[in-house]
Amino acid sequence: METLEDDMQPATTTVDRLAKKTKISLPTEVLEEILSRLPVKSILRFRIVCKPWLSFISNPSFTRLHLSRATAAHHTALFIPTFCYSNHKQHFFSTTREDGRLTHLMTLDKDYTVDIAQVEHLNGLVFCSSFNYLAKSNLVYTFVVNPAMHKTFKLPDPPDHSLTNNTYGIASVCCFSGFDESNNEHKILMIRKLLQPPTLEFMIFSMSTYSWRKIDVEPPIGFSLIIQTSVCVNSVIHMMPFRSVDILGFDLRTEKFTIINTPQGVVPHKSSSEYTIHRQTWPISNKPRIIKVSGCVAVACHDRVVDTNKMHIWILQDYENHVWVKEIITFPTSWIDLAMPYPLDSVNMNEIIFSSSKLPRNNVTNVLIYNRKSRCFRTLQFTSDHQKLCLDLLKFCDIRCYVESLLTL
Repeated sequence: METLEDDMQPATTTVDRLAKKTKISLPTEVLEEILSRLPVKSILRFRIVCKPWLSFISNPSFTRLHLSRATAAHHTALFIPTFCYSNHKQHFFSTTREDGRLTHLMTLDKDYTVDIAQVEHLNGLVFCSSFNYLAKSNLVYTFVVNPAMHKTFKLPDPPDHSLTNNTYGIASVCCFSGFDESNNEHKILMIRKLLQPPTLEFMIFSMSTYSWRKIDVEPPIGFSLIIQTSVCVNSVIHMMPFRSVDILGFDLRTEKFTIINTPQGVVPHKSSSEYTIHRQTWPISNKPRIIKVSGCVAVACHDRVVDTNKMHIWILQDYENHVWVKEIITFPTSWIDLAMPYPLDSVNMNEIIFSSSKLPRNNVTNVLIYNRKSRCFRTLQFTSDHQKLCLDLLKFCDIRCYVESLLTL
């Protein structure tokens, strides 16, 4: 794997030298309290102090404790996948939500001509998927990334992967990531539409066994499985199919589909709107977008934003009782002039990331961050000191926040 910098090499510091010369003995409880609150980069350096520390840090129970504390403290950063037009490679970056300075994480060591279409962070890992709705392309990739560890894992093809080489065998393939809280396991749902004979095939990839298996399940009648985005909450993968305003859920515990009805306000008053820029009129789809806000399923409605400069976000605040709460976001200037930003993800309990919806999304050098308490926007400007990469040649894909973890791949 090619990288522009090697942040993972432990730097030689005074602390490191002293640690090697001095026999350090701390009670386990004290060591746990200190190390579990440190950034991953610091913890990785402390692995070389001594063998007992290495053993302690490598223990799965410590990994779980560190992740739970980082999550509770909202120690989040932004994961930024990009596609470079000059070399046709995927570059992964990260940045803090305060300064916007890009840190290069990794460059995938193979040419990928399909850019990342969906990104989601789940319990310390980031899942990146590309979609294949054209059978002739036969390019479907799903990567699991631990940004803090600078590690990535590409999902293997299903056992009958020869079908993917048959242009007439598969019409579409898509993957959706999830986390099964009942057994603390990351999973990926694959949906394949087969042409001969016309059938739907469902498969589950387990990150515990690193293997695929087919499942026997029937989706609700009348739901299209053309789906572009999803979010996982409460062990359920939530998807908003094409031409539907209701949510299609897949429960990872029962491996069954469910339907979650959205409130009446989610239904757009018309299917599309028009905007005029440089004396040209362009249509824009009013289809609601499913997102995650403060750990809750949410639906962003922008069908009236062109006229009112306001966006409505419905948040499923009480999941068990299906209680939806509406929040109204008012943009500081014209939504069109702001490049039609739409919500991507919540940075923490109070902030939501917005990104331009104009395509192509190259030359995007900043994102808007909305504070739900102050109801104000701020701009996070991206900067880079890397000489090998030019931001103007990068297409920024879906940006997500993530929590650092020591999870292995």
